[in-house]
Amino acid sequence: MKKAVVLLSGGLDSTTCAAMLVRQLGADNVIALSLGYGQKHLVELEQAKLIAKELGISHIIKELPPIFSGAGSTLIDADCPNPETTYEELAKSIGVSPTYVPFRNGNLLSAATALALVEGADTVCYGAHSEDARSWSYPDCSAEFIGAMACAIYIGTYHKVRLYTPLVNDTKYDVVVRGLEAYAPFELTHSCYNGARPACGVCSTCISRIAAFKQLGVRDPIDYAIVIDWRCL
Repeated sequence: MKKAVVLLSGGLDSTTCAAMLVRQLGADNVIALSLGYGQKHLVELEQAKLIAKELGISHIIKELPPIFSGAGSTLIDADCPNPETTYEELAKSIGVSPTYVPFRNGNLLSAATALALVEGADTVCYGAHSEDARSWSYPDCSAEFIGAMACAIYIGTYHKVRLYTPLVNDTKYDVVVRGLEAYAPFELTHSCYNGARPACGVCSTCISRIAAFKQLGVRDPIDYAIVIDWRCL
């Protein structure tokens, strides 16, 4: 791995990946790609700009065509509110999440792969982790999907680009640990699916994020709209 394109959403996972790549390759060899796809929480793109600047890496923002609207995803459709759940309910849930955007990661990875070829990068990185794939909540984060996309990317680029998913076996707790070790600027990240400032603290991503920091016994550096006891779970 000499040069990488990392999909940077502005959240914990992608920021951790970007920080890890900077430590491995140097900032000059990392390109961040952020994509608008009709998501309601567009604030994440604003944070991605700040994160890329903090890490000293090149940053490209592009807009995908509106191909996901009408699919019923709570991240896209204005009349579909994001679910609010407890951590226990989140851990026990089975099946596709209502926040799933149909084949989003396939589209994002395709765009990143094309950019990698243009920029002479040999690696595309995204932050899929084990909790995203658990119980098929997000099938485009599963090991099966990652394996298939890795093959497609490698073959479709004349063996020039490989897919790198360093967090694939990690829990959210593990991601936080890795990010702290890589000096990821977590204070600049945004995970809230409601796009709230301060973060709502009750959507599924906020719940998962809060639980990870509490498990580690570390206070999350971002603000929340609810009062949180930051002692260990």
